Amino acid sequence: MTSATRVPLPMASTGCACCAPTPAPDQTAPTAETAPPAGTATVYRVEGMTCGHCATSVTEELTALDGVTDVHIDLVAGGASTVTITADRPLAPEAVRAAVEEAGYTLVTV
Repeated sequence: MTSATRVPLPMASTGCACCAPTPAPDQTAPTAETAPPAGTATVYRVEGMTCGHCATSVTEELTALDGVTDVHIDLVAGGASTVTITADRPLAPEAVRAAVEEAGYTLVTV
């Protein structure tokens, strides 16, 4: 049996944050200028979500509402999840309820 020279394979990705290479000078971290626009943030509670797919469905329905700029969900599987909606103007509670119900979930508080 002959010994072969082993050649390491290239990594498929840059790895996690602790072992990723430092960014090139032209690839700086996002600045405050690239942050999402400020707006009115309203917190709701939604029941029935159990996974990331559920959260994605709710997010898609809510971002389709006119004026919504951001949706953040703190998922609580088996409980009421906190949904924070940022919009450039106040949203009608009925519109939020309809969007959540369209996704298949229940809005607990308005």
